[in-house]
Amino acid sequence: MNDHALRVYDSIFGLLSSADNPTPLVRLNKVSPFRDTQVYGKLEWYNPFGAVKDRVAANLVADGEARQTVQGDQKLVEPTSGNTGMALAMIANAKGYSLTTPLSSEIPLEKRTMLRFFGAAVLELEDTLCPAPGAPEGAIAKANEIADRPGFHMLNQYANEANPEAHYKTTGPEIWSQTEGKVTHFVSGLGTCGTITGTGRFLKEQSQTVKILGVHPEEGHDIPGVRSIRQLQQTKLFFPDEYDGLVKVTNQEAFDLCLRLNREESIIAGPSSAMALSGAFKLVPDEPGNIVVVIFCDSVFKYASSVVKHLPGLVSEQAKGPAPRNVLLDKMIENVRGNAELNIDVNAAHQQWRDGKSSVIDVRPSNQYEEAHIPGAVSIPLSELGQDQSALPSDLDTPILSVCQRGNSSLSGVLVLKSLGYRNVRSIVGGTLAWREKGFATDSDQTKSGGG
Repeated sequence: MNDHALRVYDSIFGLLSSADNPTPLVRLNKVSPFRDTQVYGKLEWYNPFGAVKDRVAANLVADGEARQTVQGDQKLVEPTSGNTGMALAMIANAKGYSLTTPLSSEIPLEKRTMLRFFGAAVLELEDTLCPAPGAPEGAIAKANEIADRPGFHMLNQYANEANPEAHYKTTGPEIWSQTEGKVTHFVSGLGTCGTITGTGRFLKEQSQTVKILGVHPEEGHDIPGVRSIRQLQQTKLFFPDEYDGLVKVTNQEAFDLCLRLNREESIIAGPSSAMALSGAFKLVPDEPGNIVVVIFCDSVFKYASSVVKHLPGLVSEQAKGPAPRNVLLDKMIENVRGNAELNIDVNAAHQQWRDGKSSVIDVRPSNQYEEAHIPGAVSIPLSELGQDQSALPSDLDTPILSVCQRGNSSLSGVLVLKSLGYRNVRSIVGGTLAWREKGFATDSDQTKSGGG
């Protein structure tokens, strides 16, 4: 039986939010700058898998099953910034599906680890925190490629109307009921835009006076799961004409308010929730009768590795990482990334390796090399590359393939090898992860080869 009063359910799916089982609304009493306006956070980590995207994942799968695009031993593929993927992985476990999820290597380690723990096949790629629609080598492009293979189906949260429909059916009715129809402002951070679109449409149907407000991060932000205004303009579910206001919030504003929410309100909201709240403070006037509902999409526990970047006081001096990267070096690496002559597709790299036409230099730490590496590759960690050239080819015209885990450090390897005079050096796009995803051969080793 499913009994919300007794909190007894036939399965975990009984915990999914609905009008008769809403996630909580909690009034903010300390961090709000308002005297008269009341502000409430809607705590979406009370969903069974810990985030607002539980609603979307469940509806995407249900919609696919109704359309018979998802059935049997279905192989699902979905690009993600983490939360949708985690919810889909758990739903797939319960229903007998499998999940492959391409994502950015910049997504917090906590999310990537839990996705693997939940059983998803994780493909780490070079991409933004919320997958960029136009990135040719990004998560969305990779998911589309996989979806063309037999047995795979992409649910496509970034364009599927089942995404906003989930919020139209659940989030909107919950808020209207919980505020007894008195809500005056609804505020949401913008990622896929499913939350603001679906919830906003429902609330506007109840009252045209409800203000629907969207909050986005600055360009080059470090807030997982949301998109800058430039990225939003490429998003199919971004309908700014349906909103009553948009505002930008900086990294530091979001992370500072995130800390205050946790320490002053004891509300365990994550950085994207704080970003939305900061936007509410900017957009909503302080007037009697105003009741503001802000989506707090998930908890802070998934973002320890993110918050320490912006709140350095949380880390001891001994535990602090290396100094910030050199700006000039970053620009050089970006130039390498955009130079087709200095990069090589993993399929072409495999062909060269198979034909014995190239030397392979693995610039990862030795422990990663030992776990799995391209057969015959020489291990020279990036920090040691250039210090000892004895393991490098003597002929400066020798074709060399630089490889790392995901295709990032190998770009630095190209620069180092070029500085040593090697004229034919390329970085393998996607690194060993892409190599293994293709099913190409690897070796494991307990000893480091080459110039260690």
